[in-house]
Amino acid sequence: MRTSESRWPHEPVLLEQVVAALQPAGAGRFVDGTLGSGGHAARILERTAPDGRLLGMDVDPAALAVARERLAPFGDRAVLVRANFAICDDVAREHGFLDCDGVLFDLGLSSLQLADDSRGFSFRSEGPLDMRADPELDVTAADLVNGANERVLARILAEYGEEPEARRVAAAIARRRTTRPFKTAADLGRFVAGVKQQRPRGVDPSTRVFQALRIAVNHELENLGTGLSAALRILRPGGRLAVISFHSLEDRVVKTFMARESRDCICPPHLPTCVCGHRAGLRIVTRRPVRPDAAEVERNPRARSAVLRVAEKIAS
Repeated sequence: MRTSESRWPHEPVLLEQVVAALQPAGAGRFVDGTLGSGGHAARILERTAPDGRLLGMDVDPAALAVARERLAPFGDRAVLVRANFAICDDVAREHGFLDCDGVLFDLGLSSLQLADDSRGFSFRSEGPLDMRADPELDVTAADLVNGANERVLARILAEYGEEPEARRVAAAIARRRTTRPFKTAADLGRFVAGVKQQRPRGVDPSTRVFQALRIAVNHELENLGTGLSAALRILRPGGRLAVISFHSLEDRVVKTFMARESRDCICPPHLPTCVCGHRAGLRIVTRRPVRPDAAEVERNPRARSAVLRVAEKIAS
């Protein structure tokens, strides 16, 4: 069964590379922790016909609605749940997906989220300054921009956006919000662009600021660290973990996790003998990260910063 890709607004990034890494076949069971509009999931289900199953989860109800329609032809082989991938082990346990053959995390924003002005993810959006992937989260980007202490805001921009002018931007935001709070994403985007002194060619000046706010609002790095550990717990020996990241902070967390879990000892180097008792649980498959080729980037510019890392669970 091959679903029509042209109907769907979001092209899955590194699709063939993910399929090659996860090796879906036969009656395999797979977990897609960041389902989005279901592009990767559809291909995995095609490759595991007629008996393979997939558990897909996402915190975004709009994404889930699209994925349900896209994956409807696969019937009960696709089990879709609204949940955060950070608790993928609990969800997998509940739905019978322990000891699965593969886990996929495709991090970052989807085209659906960027295109929806009501979500406030894009610095061109005239919609509210929201940025919540899960609309039930309590804190929005507007809450941080208009209410966070200036030092806290500068730290968010520096740590989560790697913004070199974090202090300047945070101070300017703090001054402006006293007379006119920020309400829309486009308002913040225009303001930051006017404050920044550094203007990298081909990149909007507010890109790093928006990245930082989105990460903070959605607790993305904390969820990633927790989710990676959860994924390792639900894989069978020989099962594979594939993670697509889109910026250096995400990729660093993934790289560090895979390196740590591929070593027997994680004691500090100054200790003469091992006292940690840690045992390797992963074998790194991609010694160098997999990146999209020029043809994919030309076809789908969103893929240009994508990085895929893959590891395989080994027996304890």
